[in-house]
Amino acid sequence: MRRLLIPAAALALLAACSTNTGATPAAAEGSAPGAGSTKIGFIFVGPKDDYGYNQAAYQGSQAVAKAYPGLEVLTAENVPEDDNATRIMEGMIRKGAKIIFATSYGHKDPALKVAAAHPDVVVVQQGNIVDGTMPANFGTYFGTVYEPVYLAGIVAGKTTKTGKLGYVYAFPISQTLDNINAFELGAKSVNPQAKTYVVNTSNWCDPAKQAEAAKSLLAQGVDVISQHQDCTATVIRATEAAGAYSVGYHADASALAPKGWLTGSQWNWDPLYVKIVKTALDGRFSGSEFNANYRVGYKTGDNPFVQSPYGPAVGAETKALVDAAKARIGKDGSPFLGPVADQSGQVRIAAGTVPDYKTIEAIDYFVDGVVGKIPAS
Repeated sequence: MRRLLIPAAALALLAACSTNTGATPAAAEGSAPGAGSTKIGFIFVGPKDDYGYNQAAYQGSQAVAKAYPGLEVLTAENVPEDDNATRIMEGMIRKGAKIIFATSYGHKDPALKVAAAHPDVVVVQQGNIVDGTMPANFGTYFGTVYEPVYLAGIVAGKTTKTGKLGYVYAFPISQTLDNINAFELGAKSVNPQAKTYVVNTSNWCDPAKQAEAAKSLLAQGVDVISQHQDCTATVIRATEAAGAYSVGYHADASALAPKGWLTGSQWNWDPLYVKIVKTALDGRFSGSEFNANYRVGYKTGDNPFVQSPYGPAVGAETKALVDAAKARIGKDGSPFLGPVADQSGQVRIAAGTVPDYKTIEAIDYFVDGVVGKIPAS
């Protein structure tokens, strides 16, 4: 979910195609959106090798290519969250794409524009919400990202020696606020004194700002650092070099922190991407679960956001606490089980309340225990 400014002439070169052998019949005139597609397009806001968000989405696109060797998968990296995204998707449609995955939070408006112009094309957008009537050929999808982040917070809370945790994040959108809050609530559930110090970079991938953010947190005595950035390597490397612990995000980056890696949260898009494509190819997209604001979590199915492997510093006692919390959430709980208070002490979720996904995605505050303020919009 990274914003880049790219000359218009260069944008035409971005749609690098991965072509598979075989053939699939073209869609008949008047067929359902996406049915009979021979090509599928994926756009990514950053590079496919960022040790993070875009790398995970790219891997999902390659799973689709493997599952459907008779289709051609078109991919485009570094696609900004503006009208350039519209042009890239239109270019894929001109090449024959009947299914488009717009994988960044800020790609929603361009994706809606493309869907309106091409009712025979299925367009799905990753991570946002559409209010009001959903177009018949459109949908959004995402996992409940804050659930495994809560579990990672438990690991961080049990590991910290200073009681100070750090969180480097990009923008104060619902996903980042939910994750920061869940991380703190998880840590506090096993370590009531734990606090999470936040630093905002105002960028999805700026290594210089990330390095400065990590340095600032470490100088304050933080000994465990997590993040919500698209590219994750800089923060993890800086944390490892300082002898502190890392909690990853988006992808398994344990290779970058052989000593300090604790765990993390990462995407496994493969099953969900393949299921969405199958639904469209079968002509069943309109009216399906994906023709909506689709969300899946521990209570409702296979969350595409999963826990990363543990590092060597995580013991059996901590792993047992994580297992118990995951089982509790999957049954009838939530990382945001009330009471939940904000930084001012005001109770925002009443005691005993299990908020639904929509309520959680509307959170616009930091919970008690988070140190730092939400930037003014």
